[in-house]
Amino acid sequence: MNKIIQFQDLGAKDYKSTWEYQEELFKGIVDLKIQNRREETEIPTPNYFLFVEHPHVYTLGKSGDFENLLLSEKQLEAKGATFYKINRGGDITYHGPGQIVGYPILDLENFFTDIHKYLRFLEEAIILTLAEYGIESGRSDGETGVWLSVGTPFARKICAMGVRASRWVTMHGFALNVNADLGYFDNIIPCGIRGKAVTSLQVELGVEKVDEEEVKSKIIKHLAELFACEFQFQ
Repeated sequence: MNKIIQFQDLGAKDYKSTWEYQEELFKGIVDLKIQNRREETEIPTPNYFLFVEHPHVYTLGKSGDFENLLLSEKQLEAKGATFYKINRGGDITYHGPGQIVGYPILDLENFFTDIHKYLRFLEEAIILTLAEYGIESGRSDGETGVWLSVGTPFARKICAMGVRASRWVTMHGFALNVNADLGYFDNIIPCGIRGKAVTSLQVELGVEKVDEEEVKSKIIKHLAELFACEFQFQ
């Protein structure tokens, strides 16, 4: 089992080209797994992890409801935003500047074959990262992602998650609001959940700006511990 994860920080990158790049890495792993099975070989499958920041974009998961986008095509253009219906789970979400997006493209057979455990580990990495900033967060029953003040009228989401998996290979991932403009969430029903707010690390800490590179390093540290893996920086 290969427990090395090749890490790339793509910086600011268009959503569509990043999605295509994910698909390319994903297909490479799946094709190798098929080849190993067909030829009875044991060539180790690679694992990847991407950090990226997208321009303003709304994405709708395969089971999502288009009605949860509250903007027309012209209004999208006026806000400088794009829209894509994509092949991950979950409903609608927003990505934009000031948000840390993480895409693990892993062969889970290198770690464990349990999608629920995988999602809980992604959530846990964010929960542990937020704890380092003195913020208590957790999970909300039946709602993937990381939340604050769960079970109270002030529940608010700080990190959204949506993944795709095939042959135990994953893609898509999580989006943590760090310095994001939360006004863009007013144009959707986030994750299809009415009546619940969103927040950011910046808002919760009450600071002008949070150091995003510091947040990224903390996320990587906790992922490495949880998955018992080594990140190889490119």
